[in-house]
Amino acid sequence: MKRNIFIFAPIAILFCVIGVYFGVQRHTPASPESMATASLLAQEMPDASGKASALAQWKGKPLVVNFWATWCAPCVAEMPELNALQAEIAAKNIQIVGIGIDSADNIAKFAEKYKISYPLYVAGAGATALLRQFGNQSGGLPFTVLIGRDGQVKKMYLGSLKFDELRQDLGLL
Repeated sequence: MKRNIFIFAPIAILFCVIGVYFGVQRHTPASPESMATASLLAQEMPDASGKASALAQWKGKPLVVNFWATWCAPCVAEMPELNALQAEIAAKNIQIVGIGIDSADNIAKFAEKYKISYPLYVAGAGATALLRQFGNQSGGLPFTVLIGRDGQVKKMYLGSLKFDELRQDLGLL
């Protein structure tokens, strides 16, 4: 009888621990930012050339997501440096993605004129909902989000980027 207790007690404790672990995992709500990331990556948007692209292709990759518009002077001012940064961070497997809150025609002309090397997508006015999901209730631009390989938001920037700070924060990814 004692021998059975020594055998079954550890097994019962193990199953209790497993049950508690999965119970907590199942009932832990996702953060609003991780839900925003999931929403972003579930979308399909046209790129600057007009070709529809699934943003799910970026899942599992560290991202710098930059919300911008051609009519936003601070957005346009930071684009050349973002373009140069993409060349720097490509070896680290980090990707910059631009989400344009503008017309497809304006974004296509801009991409051609400025030779942007990272992907630009056309979200149009629908991007406002995405901005709010990420916590940018005012809809201010530019707005940049660092998303880790795990899909978690690591940092958000509202307004013009400070590139020294951004380069340092890329270590968060």
